[in-house]
Parts: sequence; C-alpha cells; structure tokens
Amino acid sequence: MRIISLFPAATEMVCALGAANSLVGISHDSDFPAELLRDVPRVTRSTIDGNAAPAEVDRMVRVADTLGESLHALDAGAIADLEPDIIVTQGICDVCAIRESDVRILAESLSQPPIVLSLSANSLDEMLDDIRRVGAVIERSPIAESLVLRLEARLGKVHERLVAAAIPRPRVAVLEWTDPIYNAGHWVPQMVRRAGGIEVLAKAGERSRVVTMDELVAAKADTIIIAPCGYDAARAAAEGAMQAKKKEWAWLAHRRAWAIDSGGLLSRPGPRLVDGVETLAEIFHPTVFPRPSRARALELDIA
Repeated sequence: MRIISLFPAATEMVCALGAANSLVGISHDSDFPAELLRDVPRVTRSTIDGNAAPAEVDRMVRVADTLGESLHALDAGAIADLEPDIIVTQGICDVCAIRESDVRILAESLSQPPIVLSLSANSLDEMLDDIRRVGAVIERSPIAESLVLRLEARLGKVHERLVAAAIPRPRVAVLEWTDPIYNAGHWVPQMVRRAGGIEVLAKAGERSRVVTMDELVAAKADTIIIAPCGYDAARAAAEGAMQAKKKEWAWLAHRRAWAIDSGGLLSRPGPRLVDGVETLAEIFHPTVFPRPSRARALELDIA
C-alpha cells in the first residue's frame, strides 16, 4: 500500500497507526513524528512566507484569497511518479493545507486514480472518527479502534480529576493569531471546556474570526493563551512578549498569559489534540495538574 498524506494531522494518524513505512509522500509541513519522516519525499510547498511577521502573513493570505489563488502548491509530477494507492487530504481549511478540489482534480488525472480520503473534523469526536476512517482505508481498523480508546481514556482521566477537585473554571481566551487578533474556533473551545476552562471568545464548531481589541478586553478572560497557528511554544512566547510591549496590550499585565505549541497541540486535528487538552488543564489548574513541559507551553512574564 502506497500512501500520500497532504495534511499534517493525517500524517500523524498514519504514523500512530503503525503505517509510517507505507508513506511515499507527505506535505511540506508534516513534521511529526520527525524520526519517521526524515526520508519521505515532500510533495507540496507553501506559496507564502510562514516566517514573516503576523500582519504580513495575514496580508498575503488576504491577497491570495481575493485573487482566488491557492496558498499551497502540489508537485503533480512527483505525485504521479510515486503512484499512490491512497491520498489523504482535508476539506476544512484552504489556508492550512492543499485545497481538496485541487487534490481530486490531480487524482483523477493519474493513470491509476488513487482513493482520495478527505478529513474535515470540526470537533474532538470528529477527530476520533477520522482516526477510524483512516484506519479503515489503510486496513488497520483494529489498531485505530485501540488508539481511539486510549485517547478517550486520557480525556476521561482529565475529566475525573477536574470533577474530584471541584474548582472553578477560569475564563479563557485562546488567540489563534495576534495581528490582527483571531480567536480560536473549530475544536479549540471544546478543548478548553474539556480542560476545565470557559472559552469567552469563541463557540465550539464555529470558524475562527477577527476580534477587536475592545472585544478581547471586554471578554474579561482570566487566562490568555497565545497560540498563533503553526507556531511552537518558543515562537509563540516570543510573539506574545513582543505584543505585550505595545501600549494597546498593556492590560495583559493583569492576566495570566501563556504561550502554547499550537502547531503540535491545537491547530492540527489529530491525535495530539488530546495532548493539547492535557496541557491546557495543566495551565488552567496548577493545583490539580503538574506544570506543563516547556516544550509544550511557556508562561509569559509580563510586568
């Protein structure tokens, strides 16, 4: 079986199901687990500079959207040469990954059209269902079911500890971008709730959206999570510290503020969302859970 994954979350699922050796191609941003992906060809590239400042990235995204251009490019020749049996892609966000329509057009043009499986989870439960779907198409359903049960058990342990502690839920604002400010939609509000918090800027299942500074301040969050999409904890912390120096962010000094590894724990609807719930619980309830590892989250020192 020859699998191409065009979506980092799908790549993580395939690896978690023990099928890394079947991956013949992956997206440019598939980076976990790194030790299993070093020699796998990359068959996509981004058309924007992900290292640019947040405001510039937002500008480039808006220009591409206005022109109807894709933010990602497929290496059609490489994909054809790899002769995949299965291509796993996504249909939830054209900013985050290759557009599903582009993938299907390419697949249909191949001499032996592969199966195209598109993932579009919008909640934790749907992410778990996607693991089952990937397991079914790569013929590893029993392993997939076992993985889902383990992930559900971990979520259950977080819930049990929160119920036993019976402590108040903090008001939380998770920021998916900082300039402009975006809330964090889709599955993130559900993650916040499962971690023992109350998301004050977004509702589960809704898309992320721009929020004003006045709206953010008026939400009266106790805890601010700086989680720019795709950033690791160190880069998110640097971005949070830089924003905190600005006059309009002065109010942040009176809140608990943390930066989190969004790329690994929040923005990809794969198995590590459960790690994200555990990390958020550690941030929200330090008297109940251990302090999160510095690789996962960093507290901002804002005076």
